[in-house]
Amino acid sequence: MSTGVIKKVAGPLVIAEGMRDANMFDVVRVSEQRLIGEIIEMHGDEASIQVYEETSGLGPGEPVESMDVPMSVELGPGLIASIYDGIQRPLDDIMKISGNNLKRGVEVPSLKRNLKWEFVPTVKVGDEVETGDVIGTVQETVLVQQKIMVPYGIKGTIKEIKEGTFTVEDIVAVVETEKGEKELTMMQKWPVRRGRPYKKKLTPEMPLVTGQRVIDTFFPIAKGGVAAVPGPFGSGKTVIQHQLAKWAEADIVVYIGCGERGNEMTDVLNEFPELKDPKTGQPLMQRTVLIANTSDMPVAAREASIYTGITIAEYFRDMGYSVALMADSTSRWAEALREMSGRLEEMPGEEGYPAYLGSRLAQFYERAGHVVSLGKEGREGALSVIGAVSPPGGDTSEPVSQATLRIVKVFWGLDASLAYKRHFPAINWLKSYSLYLDDMEKWFNGQVAEDWMEGRQKMMTLLQEEAELEEIVKMVGMDALSPSDRLKMEAARSIREDFLHQNSFHEVDTYTSLKKQHMMMVLVNEFFDRATDALKDGASLQKLISMPVREQIGRFKYVTEDKLDEEFKQVDETLSAQIAAAFVKEEG
Repeated sequence: MSTGVIKKVAGPLVIAEGMRDANMFDVVRVSEQRLIGEIIEMHGDEASIQVYEETSGLGPGEPVESMDVPMSVELGPGLIASIYDGIQRPLDDIMKISGNNLKRGVEVPSLKRNLKWEFVPTVKVGDEVETGDVIGTVQETVLVQQKIMVPYGIKGTIKEIKEGTFTVEDIVAVVETEKGEKELTMMQKWPVRRGRPYKKKLTPEMPLVTGQRVIDTFFPIAKGGVAAVPGPFGSGKTVIQHQLAKWAEADIVVYIGCGERGNEMTDVLNEFPELKDPKTGQPLMQRTVLIANTSDMPVAAREASIYTGITIAEYFRDMGYSVALMADSTSRWAEALREMSGRLEEMPGEEGYPAYLGSRLAQFYERAGHVVSLGKEGREGALSVIGAVSPPGGDTSEPVSQATLRIVKVFWGLDASLAYKRHFPAINWLKSYSLYLDDMEKWFNGQVAEDWMEGRQKMMTLLQEEAELEEIVKMVGMDALSPSDRLKMEAARSIREDFLHQNSFHEVDTYTSLKKQHMMMVLVNEFFDRATDALKDGASLQKLISMPVREQIGRFKYVTEDKLDEEFKQVDETLSAQIAAAFVKEEG
């Protein structure tokens, strides 16, 4: 264990000398108060350390001690429903020790050592096991069964396996390997900056169904995909992430509040325990891990929080679960990088961000994916990452947004003007995109409806044509448009107001199944197609636009799942009858 002394303190950056034997990314304890830090640069025997706690009061000459291990997280029973800070210290345990305000140098184990868990073995003595094999299970919450896996680098024969209740430190199995006996506990450690290994990555061909129409129909994200949600203040980034956490088809949710305002994190911490998991009726916290790192916490811990969160998410992915990770927001993380880079006196890149901003973002997002896990079973797990970006002033041409867009395949561009018009989710359909559409076309057309992609394209074309027509209307007024163009404008309005606008606080409208989304898509497109044909055959534009059935099409989103088929049939018949009536009266 190498020890040195502080030479210089610059905010969260501490330079220590006499650290020749330490390694890059080693965890260190700084001063008598034992503040936790990490070595991020070495010059001879001088180590630059980013300290994850407040450094006021530190001075030269105080001791620094390297722990000779990289920054790691503890993985095992007890993760679910926990609320951690950026370096995986449980906030509830810290509160018991230091009260409502965080004290410095508090050392608390990440997983509770006194809790006992019911371990059910799935292997027997004499079985051959390798890295990633499941040796037993623990029912952690009502919704999550944790699989206890053989840690990385261990392969051999089970010599002893236990059954019963144990703490995370108790030995539950002994494996006979070539290098002797290895004792296994229910807990394992993993360095946060290294992605957990897997057998192979699969092509993302299945969507992560979210129940949000603008996402599932227009800009879907794949299971194991990555998405960015950039948007200015007040455009609804956090609400979208809450909706995704609640409704997305994920078994586990990891929510990282990275450098967000304290009151916003308080809302999350108050809301999540109260949110009901729609599929089971249990509290959503029963399958959630929260990492709270507010903007007033030490800046260096923001950088760590992202890695802490994704390592926990990878651990559940390796068990064969579908995991959704929400990072809110990566801009604050990039600001922490910029501050540390400035203190290290590195050459700044664009807007003062370090030159390695793009590669750091890529290292984070590339850890997402749909993979086959290690182990003989070949479990399939998926880790989908949704990162919010908060560009200053909503300007997505700034470096963090641009670097993120080069990596992610889904871009949900939030628009302040839509938010001011109370159109939520405020995802701009003309700026957003999803590059997974081609990969998922086969799935949508096969699993939902064979005309899914065709219907989506029709709606998209109408919205794009509406944007072009609006330019003309602004210049010369609505009267200059031909009847067919007027009809296009009306159909596009119907798509915007009836299909894309979704009320997250309405008990039915908050979630829309793919079957219902397809029915809504068919009704909106049918109105336009049939009205266009009727218009060509001489029907009155005014009568077509003012048909009462349009109100019914608009209200279809409030129909409950059990009544979809009968309501769809009724609206479809009414539409046919009212279009026919538009002729009769004309002739009369």
